[in-house]
Amino acid sequence: MENIYNIGEEVDFTKANFTAIVSDLHLCEAEPVDPDFPLWKKYKTREFFFDHQFRQFLEYIDKKASGEKIELVLNGDVFDFDSMMFIPLNPTFKVSWLERHRGLEPEEEKSQVKVRKILEDHQEWCEAMRWFIEKGHRAVFVIGNHDLELHFKKVQIEIMNGLNLSPQERKQVRFVEWFYISNKDTLIEHGNQYDPYCVCDDPVNPFVVDYNQVQVRLPFGDWACRYLANGMGFFNPHVETNFDMTVPQYIAVFFRYMARAQPLILWTWFWSCVAILWRTIYSNMQRPLSDPLTVEDRVESIAKRSNATTRMVREMKELFVVPAASTPRRIMKELWLDRAFLVLISLFVMFQIINIIKLIYDLSFFWVFIPIFILLPPFVLYARNIDSYVQYYKKPSERTLTTAGMITKTSRVIYGHTHEVRHELIGGVEHLNSGTWSPAFEDVECTKSEDAKTFIWIEPQKEDRRAQVFQMVGDQAQPFFRALEDA
Repeated sequence: MENIYNIGEEVDFTKANFTAIVSDLHLCEAEPVDPDFPLWKKYKTREFFFDHQFRQFLEYIDKKASGEKIELVLNGDVFDFDSMMFIPLNPTFKVSWLERHRGLEPEEEKSQVKVRKILEDHQEWCEAMRWFIEKGHRAVFVIGNHDLELHFKKVQIEIMNGLNLSPQERKQVRFVEWFYISNKDTLIEHGNQYDPYCVCDDPVNPFVVDYNQVQVRLPFGDWACRYLANGMGFFNPHVETNFDMTVPQYIAVFFRYMARAQPLILWTWFWSCVAILWRTIYSNMQRPLSDPLTVEDRVESIAKRSNATTRMVREMKELFVVPAASTPRRIMKELWLDRAFLVLISLFVMFQIINIIKLIYDLSFFWVFIPIFILLPPFVLYARNIDSYVQYYKKPSERTLTTAGMITKTSRVIYGHTHEVRHELIGGVEHLNSGTWSPAFEDVECTKSEDAKTFIWIEPQKEDRRAQVFQMVGDQAQPFFRALEDA
């Protein structure tokens, strides 16, 4: 199953004059509108599908290349498997209670069902991609943290089938594990391998065996999206500030939007966070599914599809950060579970002490509030001094990106993941971030959008190639940073 391109002429992926990079599309199934609670996961409804604008983007770059072949790199998180809640009517597999409420497990057969549903709901996107590839252009899918299930070969074949490509056209499409070298001058990677909360610990051996079922090992960020964001539909998972709020802000959002739809939101949050903690620790403890007799073949295959050498693959893997799952205490702090457990344990101990004292003295039950008021100030002080490191670690360090460029012998490094557009020259290496197309909104009512529909365009100059960030505005594109200056 390693080679799914067995018919037709070989396509040379090592050379490219024109390259377009987009990332973080987060394609997902269409959320049905709830007439009672229309704001529930409003960001997932068809109202905010951008398939038509993506078609305009492909038509624009096709025209811009003036008939030459284009290399389109879809740089990670193209599909959002973690936000999928679709359950088939008559599944051929067992579906647990947890899966019905938080989405299907990352198993091959279930991942096939999910990607088929995504492609079914995004027919215009599929038609646009098919048109683009039929014109002779190439497409490279880089696997990100939210589409780790693309590691399954049958899922890749489902995408080929969904795009309705001929055997020869399938050779113009490639899937790479985590990085890709374009034209020997540009390193393209999603960037989650530098984020401890979202790192795929071992893309060479991404699978684990769970109760005789082969699954993709998921990081903490994926479990958080599945178990927390999928059950709290008034928060947008594409914008971290939706979750990173103060207690008064949470209370205001609850009474304005959630009180009627989710009156037991605290219970939903608590059991979801406990489930996240358990699945993250358990997944981190599982041994990867690997075969020592074929591991070198696997590395060679990754190197070939990434236009790299086996040495580059091994050295790039050494840049991976340690997953946050190795420090459960840090995960508990991110989920606020440390404070929750501290409150629950303190209340339990205080009630037990009061009950023991009541056996000897006739005390009112309200005496329990005295130790509560005594312990409240140090608890508040403790809580106020805990900071979230999700945003801090999400961005790769400049040293790491420079090292990655040295390993791959490239002068330009492009990544995504952070959803923040970037273009700067540090030392001798050009750093760019392609931004996001995801339905990212700051508010529940989806009126304050953060996505800019940006992409990176690389074209030939006299001596080398030039990279620039563009933003789609209607059916045309304009330089992103110049647009900011004009605004």
